[in-house]
Amino acid sequence: MSKVLYVHAKGGPPAGYALTRVAARSAVHLLALSELPAAVAAEAAGICDSVTTHVTAQGRDLVGLITARAREVGADAVVTFSEYAVVAVAEACRRLGLRGAGPTAALARDKRLMRAAWERRGLPQPRFRSVTTAAELERAAAELSFPLLLKSAWSAGSTAHQIIETPGAVRDAWQRSRAVMAESALLGFAELHVAGAGEDFIVEEIVSGCARHWFGGRGWGDYVSVEGVVVDGVFRPVCVSGRMPTVAPFTERAGITPAALDSGAQARIVELARRAVDALGLENCGTHTEIKLGAHGRMWVIETAARFGGAMTVPQIEQVFGLDLVGMFTDQLLGGSPAWPARALTPDDAGGAAGSLVVLAVNGDGSPWARRHRWDAGTVVRSAPVAAGSTLSVVAESSLPDGTLVPVYDPAAGANTMAAVCLLSADRPQTVVDDFTAVVDALPRLLPTDVTEAVRA
Repeated sequence: MSKVLYVHAKGGPPAGYALTRVAARSAVHLLALSELPAAVAAEAAGICDSVTTHVTAQGRDLVGLITARAREVGADAVVTFSEYAVVAVAEACRRLGLRGAGPTAALARDKRLMRAAWERRGLPQPRFRSVTTAAELERAAAELSFPLLLKSAWSAGSTAHQIIETPGAVRDAWQRSRAVMAESALLGFAELHVAGAGEDFIVEEIVSGCARHWFGGRGWGDYVSVEGVVVDGVFRPVCVSGRMPTVAPFTERAGITPAALDSGAQARIVELARRAVDALGLENCGTHTEIKLGAHGRMWVIETAARFGGAMTVPQIEQVFGLDLVGMFTDQLLGGSPAWPARALTPDDAGGAAGSLVVLAVNGDGSPWARRHRWDAGTVVRSAPVAAGSTLSVVAESSLPDGTLVPVYDPAAGANTMAAVCLLSADRPQTVVDDFTAVVDALPRLLPTDVTEAVRA
C-alpha cells in the first residue's frame, strides 16, 4: 500500500476533514507542526500509521525535518494543505524526487515575488511596492496614491492588513502591522520555513470594486476566488467561489460556492486566473486565486496560493459538486490520473449551494457589537433565521467552545479574532447570501450577553 506523509500546520481546510480523505487513499503518517484539535488528535491516532509532533518547528531546518521523516516512513508522497508549510513541503518534495508544487512555490507564497512575476507578464493588478522598513514604507507612500493597503508579504487570512489614509498615518500603520505579525506567530499563524518572514511587507493602492456590475442579487462582495489545481504544470480550474463584502479593512466574512455569475463573466474571470497561475510556473498543487471585480468589466488579480482554499472552501466544493479535491489530489501526488473537471464548473453544474460564515463581533454595517457576548453554537443552530430549505451547522474544529467570550474584533488582526465558522447548505447561491445576511444581523440578539457586563449595566 502507498504511504503519504501528511504535514499539518495552521490554516487550510479542517484537519479532521482532510486527514480522513487522505487516509481513504493511502496509509498516512502524520507530522504535526502545530497542535491538533483534541477531537482530531483522537481520530488521528486511530487512522494514522504514526503521529509525530514538532510544534516548535518554526526557525528550525523544516525542510530537513520533513525530508528525514518522509524517508523514515518510506513516503511515496508528501502533502500539506497549510499556507504556512507550502514552501517547505515543496522543497522537501524536490529533495525526495516526489511530485510537488516545484521550485517556484515561493512565488505563490511571498506576495513580493508573486506581484513581480505578474508585473513581468503585464497582468492587471494594483500598483505596489515591497517594503521592509518604516523608511521604505514612507518612500513608497510618496510614490503611490492614497488610500493605501499595507500587508505582510507572508500573511494569510487578512492578518496585519492596515489601510493608510494619509502620509501622517504611515508610521503608526507600520508599527501596528509588525506587532500583529509578532502576535500571530505566537498563535501559530506564521510562515514556518522562512526566517524573518514577519518583517517583509508590501504596500499597494486600493482599487475600487463594484459587485453590482457582476451579480444580479444583493449582498455579494466585489471579489471572487478561482479554485483549481495544477497537474504536471497545467492549470485545471474547478469552480469560482463568491464572497460577501469584507469587514474593514479586508477581513473575509463569508465564502459561497458557487459564485452566481453568468457564463461570460465566469469565463473571463477564469482566464485571468489561468494567466496568473501560469506566470508562477507551478508543477503539482492546489490553487486559490483571488480576483477583484470592478465596474464595466475591469478586474485585478490580488493573489494566488499553491494550495486549495482555506476554511470550508474544499468541503463546500465536495458538497455542491461531488468532488473530493483532497482525495483526488492525493491520487495525483501518488502518480494517478484523477478525473479533474474539463472546465470550470458553474451554478448549472451544482447540486444546490453552500457557504461558510466567519463569526466576528461586527454588525452587517461594519460597526462593532454594542455589548460583549458569549459563543453558543446550539442557540445559533436552533434559532438562526435561515430559509426553510436551508441547513445551518457550526464547524466545531474552527470554533470556540460554548460559553467562551466572543473576541472584540481587531481590524489589524483580522480572522485571528473570529469566534466560530458556520456552514450553510441551501438551494442556490443567492439564498446563502440572504441567509448569512440575516444571521449576521441576528447574532447579537441570539447570543447570551456576558454576565459580568450585564451586571455592570
